[in-house]
Amino acid sequence: MSFDTAKGTNIRTDASMLKLSDLIQERSHKNASLDESNGTLRDDVDTLAGREDGSSEAEDAKLAALEKNAGTQKLKGKAVTVTLNDAPPNATAKLPGYPEPQPDYLVIHQQDLQAVVNALWQGGAQGIKVMDQRLISTSAVRCVGNTLILQGRVYSPPYKITAIGDPQKLQKALAASPAIQNYMVYVNVYGLGWKVEEDGTVTLPGYSGTVDLHYAKPVE
Repeated sequence: MSFDTAKGTNIRTDASMLKLSDLIQERSHKNASLDESNGTLRDDVDTLAGREDGSSEAEDAKLAALEKNAGTQKLKGKAVTVTLNDAPPNATAKLPGYPEPQPDYLVIHQQDLQAVVNALWQGGAQGIKVMDQRLISTSAVRCVGNTLILQGRVYSPPYKITAIGDPQKLQKALAASPAIQNYMVYVNVYGLGWKVEEDGTVTLPGYSGTVDLHYAKPVE
């Protein structure tokens, strides 16, 4: 059986096997390229539609407002950026009374990223970018192990979340979040990374991926 499977090759060599991590990275780069191409095509379609549909100024203004809220257009304004990072691998408890860290204590989890995003929306954010991607209503912030998977792309820490809005209200909302208050305990005790910066005026990119909803269909 081994002879038939190998067909004269070494079936144990690593060179003949595609690592899962390499496959994920390859698909992530491909998705990024497709998103960029999709965004360019969408701009072309919007330009052509604007020339041909003969819509009124009121309709155009209404469409522009909807596109702004949908996150598909660029957004400019004052911004705050939150950076989260894993703790050093050799971290120990900095304060007495706390146990020595378990591996889970030292890495950024999905709920940490979600807590920041939720707090920024609660603080009146007009738009949010996670890493290099704009969030929309169907965006899902998910982590697998110590990597972030967002809209088909894979990211490693440090994670940067940028929100446009009133900087004071955004920072106040971050400080008021119970989930972030809990995260700050791990920052102070085990050294998880946390940084909040005012960026001045920045421009967030428009979301360039597909906006179609995908759902399961019954097999006929």
